[in-house]
Amino acid sequence: MVGTAMSAIRARRAYSAVVNGGQDLSPNSTPPSNAGSECGGIEFTREDVEALLAEKLKTKNKFNYKEKCENMMEYIKRLRLCLRWFQEVEASYLCKHERLTVSLEIAEQKLAEIEVSSKNKEEELSSIINELRTNLSSAQEKLTREQADKMAAIDSLVKEREGRINTEKSQATLSEELSSAQQELSSANQRIASVNEMYKRLQEYNTSLQQYNCKLQSDLNTASENIKRIEKDKAAIVENLSHLKGQHISLQDQFSIIKSSLEDISKQKEFLTNEVQCLRGDLLLVRDERNKSQEKAQVLTAEIVKYKEYTGRSMAELDNLTVKSNDLEARCLNQCDQIRTLQDKLMVAETKLKDYGISSVETETECEDQRKLIRELQARLEDAEFKVIEGEKLRKKLHNTILELKGNIRVFCRVRPLLPDENSDEGKSVSYPTSMEVLGRGIDLAQNGQKHSFVFDKVFMPESSQEDVFVEISQLVQSALDGYKVCIFAYGQTGSGKTYTMMGKPGIPEEKGLIPRCLEQIFQTKESLLSNGWKFEMQVSMLEIYNETIRDLLPSSRSNGNGTRTENGSAAKQYAIKHDTNGNTHVSDLTVVDVCSKQEVSYLLNHAANCRSVGKTQMNEQSSRSHFVFTMRISGVNETTEQQSQGVLNLIDLAGSERLSKSGSTGDRLKETQSINKSLSSLSDVIFSLGKKEDYIPYRNSKLTYLLQPCLGGDSKTLMFVNISPDPTSAGESLCSLRFAARVNACEIGVPHRHVGAKLFESRLSYG
Repeated sequence: MVGTAMSAIRARRAYSAVVNGGQDLSPNSTPPSNAGSECGGIEFTREDVEALLAEKLKTKNKFNYKEKCENMMEYIKRLRLCLRWFQEVEASYLCKHERLTVSLEIAEQKLAEIEVSSKNKEEELSSIINELRTNLSSAQEKLTREQADKMAAIDSLVKEREGRINTEKSQATLSEELSSAQQELSSANQRIASVNEMYKRLQEYNTSLQQYNCKLQSDLNTASENIKRIEKDKAAIVENLSHLKGQHISLQDQFSIIKSSLEDISKQKEFLTNEVQCLRGDLLLVRDERNKSQEKAQVLTAEIVKYKEYTGRSMAELDNLTVKSNDLEARCLNQCDQIRTLQDKLMVAETKLKDYGISSVETETECEDQRKLIRELQARLEDAEFKVIEGEKLRKKLHNTILELKGNIRVFCRVRPLLPDENSDEGKSVSYPTSMEVLGRGIDLAQNGQKHSFVFDKVFMPESSQEDVFVEISQLVQSALDGYKVCIFAYGQTGSGKTYTMMGKPGIPEEKGLIPRCLEQIFQTKESLLSNGWKFEMQVSMLEIYNETIRDLLPSSRSNGNGTRTENGSAAKQYAIKHDTNGNTHVSDLTVVDVCSKQEVSYLLNHAANCRSVGKTQMNEQSSRSHFVFTMRISGVNETTEQQSQGVLNLIDLAGSERLSKSGSTGDRLKETQSINKSLSSLSDVIFSLGKKEDYIPYRNSKLTYLLQPCLGGDSKTLMFVNISPDPTSAGESLCSLRFAARVNACEIGVPHRHVGAKLFESRLSYG
């Protein structure tokens, strides 16, 4: 609520500034000068404008039309003078607005340059500081790494020295052990030599024993042979015992001697074998000792070789470590020097940073001043823009008042975008002037090298949305609720976007046409006015004029195959257009439906769109082959004030004009094209006659013009949309449409009146 009140106060101040010559623009601003203008030194106040708008024409004799016309002309002159004065005030505000915008842009550029320079300096300093910090950190890291490497090298050196000492000690012990081992080896060699000599002697003794054994064996063999021979002789002697008893005693003595000698020989043999076995055992022991001493000697020689290799390797490593330690000490010295230089640079950078900090504070204060100046300029600019907007609103209001007093038909021009299959290489045929007098209202069309300029009440460029178009006509829709008769129709060639403007694309909320948006506004306003005591009743009818025949689009009708429609199995009805004495138009037997919600009307619209006559031509895939008329009659009653109002809203989508050479129509399409062009030509004749203010207006030449008679010549607020194509190949048709729209805009059809206090309307709808 506070924001609304403040905006209202601001609007009143801006309006007072506009009507009083801009006295409260700012403390330093001066009121716009009127010197050299068409208005001279005349200035208008708010009271003057309100009195001018509320002034009623008074005549002594109400039948003195000359005096009425003179008073009307005088009143229009004063309105024009007021309008020119507002235009001059608007121009002065626009000049001031441009100057403020230029100064604002310059200040913003300076501020941007200062901010960019300060940001660049800060970034440069931060980059330098970051670089120095990174260098310092990297140097410190390198120093720590070098110190760690140095400590590791020192530790390894100490370990190597300890290892060297240990190796020297172990080398000394090994040398001692080697000398002792060598002594043991020499003694072992001597023992081996002695053992070898003993072995040789034992071998010689063994050979002699073997020889002696062989000799004993041979003796034994001879002895055994002798024994055998003796036994044989014994047998022979036994046999001859008896004969030789005397010799018996001598033989036994010999035998005992031989037996004793054999026993001695066997004892000697056993002794020699025992001695040989003892000598063999001693020989094996000596061999084992010799093998053990040889193995010890080999192990000791291998250990000596290993110790020699280890000591040589440790000496080489010790030399390498000493070289590395020397290199590390030199690198540490260099790193210390680099750290000192970096610290010096860091000190210099810190001093520079302090200096830059002081300068940055100064620049920040300067930037803050610039920001304050920019805020002030923006505030003044917003005030100026608000005053310009208020002035534009007032200008539109005065312009509409003049148009209503003149009774002109308002004309809006809409240019559709280029389609993908249209050629855009031939250059643009449509342009829009940028001068302040015709900005948003002018359009230029180039054809055959010649430029044609037109000015309408509003021009919508291709990028304008359906919402932008509806905003401009929403006040007309509100007028229908207020009790006025309103008519909006779309005119143009085939494929210029008339049906899209009026109906839009179904299923896409952003691309809804004017008819669905008008219905939404009407039902929303109906709900909002319930709190003020207003209740509304609404009735809808829809028809098309096809080949100069009226067709009702609301019944469930369908084609019977030969082009004529039937309704519920009966023949098509003949609808007649009738006018009453009150200026209302009725269509006999036309279906009228009471509606209470937007959904009901949307359903009826979809039904009518499906029943409407469309066809394919070379210029348009879905060409409307009939004139579509949507009518809503609105009746309102205020139960508290007992006030009644009756309004009519006519929304008409005309069929597109086309040339047979381009459309290529034949058969039924040819007949449809001829009928469409004839009705549009009749509409042009009516407009031409209205422009010349002829006594006879040929409304009856066509069903379309006869149906639109109250809209073109009665007390209706009428708006025409002229739709054109930007395609250069359609420049001829677009030029004809624009010329026709210019003639329509120049027509004066009378001042519309509000219909209040009348009875509720009947079940039929009026097109007036």
